[in-house]
Amino acid sequence: MRTINKKTALCLLLGLASLHMQAGNNEKPFVIPELKTWTGNNGTFTLPTNITVYDATPKGRCGRVARQLLTDMDKMFGSKGSLVTNRKAKPVITLNLKADKKLGDEGYQLSITKDGITLSAPTEKGLYWGTRSILQVLDHSGGKAAPCGVTRDWPDYGVRGAMLDAGRKYLPMSMLRDYVHILAYYKMNMLQVHLNDNGFPLYFGDNWDKTQAAFRLESDLFPGLTARDGHYTKQEFTALQLLGDSLGVDIVPEIDVPAHSLAFSHYRPSLGSKQYGADHLDLGNPEVYPFLDSLFTEYLSGPSPVFRGKYVHIGTDEYSNRTQELVEQFRAFTDHYIRLVEKYDKTAVIWGSQTHARGKTPIKVKGVLMDCWSNDYSRPDSMISLGYDVVSIPDGQVYIVPKAGYYYDYLNTKWLYEHWTPAYINGKQFPERHPQIKGGMFAVWNDVVGNGISTRDIHYRSMPAIRTLATKMWTGSKPSLTWDEYQGKELSVREAPGINYAGYYPKGTVLQMREVRPGETTDIDQIGWNYRVSFDIEARPEKTGTTLFSFDDATFWLSDPVAGRLGFSRDGYLYQFNYSFNPGEKAHVAIRGDKEMTRLEVNGRVVETLDVKKIPFKRPMYYISTFVFPLKNAGDSFNSKITNLKAEAL
Repeated sequence: MRTINKKTALCLLLGLASLHMQAGNNEKPFVIPELKTWTGNNGTFTLPTNITVYDATPKGRCGRVARQLLTDMDKMFGSKGSLVTNRKAKPVITLNLKADKKLGDEGYQLSITKDGITLSAPTEKGLYWGTRSILQVLDHSGGKAAPCGVTRDWPDYGVRGAMLDAGRKYLPMSMLRDYVHILAYYKMNMLQVHLNDNGFPLYFGDNWDKTQAAFRLESDLFPGLTARDGHYTKQEFTALQLLGDSLGVDIVPEIDVPAHSLAFSHYRPSLGSKQYGADHLDLGNPEVYPFLDSLFTEYLSGPSPVFRGKYVHIGTDEYSNRTQELVEQFRAFTDHYIRLVEKYDKTAVIWGSQTHARGKTPIKVKGVLMDCWSNDYSRPDSMISLGYDVVSIPDGQVYIVPKAGYYYDYLNTKWLYEHWTPAYINGKQFPERHPQIKGGMFAVWNDVVGNGISTRDIHYRSMPAIRTLATKMWTGSKPSLTWDEYQGKELSVREAPGINYAGYYPKGTVLQMREVRPGETTDIDQIGWNYRVSFDIEARPEKTGTTLFSFDDATFWLSDPVAGRLGFSRDGYLYQFNYSFNPGEKAHVAIRGDKEMTRLEVNGRVVETLDVKKIPFKRPMYYISTFVFPLKNAGDSFNSKITNLKAEAL
């Protein structure tokens, strides 16, 4: 039998104790984006009923961040709290600004002990991102506790964003404001709003005059230019940027010229090219520059400019290069509007086109930010060699075009999670954190106008992209979780404090009502895909246009406004089932909805399924009939008796 001396025995005991302590250390909490580092300790911090946030900075410099944290904790957990500027009351959460070069402009350090939570950062923005992690960590316990440990967290890339096409499909300001909150919750810091664009003539009889086109921002100089089917007032757009400022999100307004510009030639036909299509401005026309100079200046000039942020996007993508003369005109145009924007102390952002438009006319490079999207239009290696700072937004990986039949309907998030970072641009691999690759974005392009796509359709496609790309732009090329592990936890992170734009709920019953009475409201705004909403009805005569439930712009009709049938509407589209109740009829009704269809069942029998319809054109259109079911507001004037309502997430 082998014997050991006392020294060896002591070492073994210490080793076993160390292993035991390590085994008891808390695992890294799941947040999106993933924490860069984590040192777990034993135990948890249990939050008291009353939350005190201590601003430890001189003169209360962290007050705004502290107040936002308290507001969000109230929205998420119903936690009540207060902001204190001294230690007389033992703080639950302490915020402080502290120099730390290794954390950069957006990093932070978060320490959770059994006595409380301490958050420090070199900048207010870093401090704010740290509060997003606090909220997500607390959310796993419903706001009651947090695991002890320390993280030092910072992003790999400084630009982390999304681009939404509001030109082809009007996106209400309420949605854009929600998206600022959502992006901020995932530490994404840029929202590019594509303010003008047009549909494809092939869906409008190949007639440019009839083809949809829209410019979405109020203009005093050219009031007839502003779209009538939905636009943003100057005051609304300014308020959006102020909201972005408060939450760390840069709003980037984009006026896309000289292509994608049919809205301008609809307004003033002489501006459009007769040779290359009316969506191309005629760069040989002396009217073009004065018109656009005036338009840009309207939003850039004055003591309180409408475009108040750091960046302004001037478009410059997909213009014809049929002749060298045209290319040189395009290059001169691009340079002119870069310099016009810079005159107002803004950073000009452009869609890269210098590979497509090779020429001799110089285009300013220094201080310009390029969205690198297509190797055919701008080879990223060539653009970097020219000296451009670039944002990685490769069409082959991160372009969403809802139900168009090309690019992506939903991004391949598994591939992106496992392989992509901003350093990979359409097959071109660069070193991670290349100094000229400032970050990345994904884009939603609403190319196919009139195909029934709703804001919720867009949102369901955007949220997986936000969650995945937020991780890959912050945490980098090697997240610690496998795709399966990540995907199993992804939906545990809510959209943002107080926001459930998708109407997402875990499987189970979301709402039950013994009877639905006219004018009632519920605590549930809506239920999203996949759902089943059922009820019993004793039908009585109803006027056309009788609502059963509504929320936001969505309505479920007991008697639709046109034909008096069961139906629904959203985003300006009306959908009708081929069914209406006879007075005195008793029935059990169920509505099912998912990302492809909306179905009506009566007494257990499928009456009609409104699903994707393929409409023949030169390029087929896929028409969408989806519906996120509203539950917030019962109609105030229905006569029928509605009982046993049940809304279920399937």
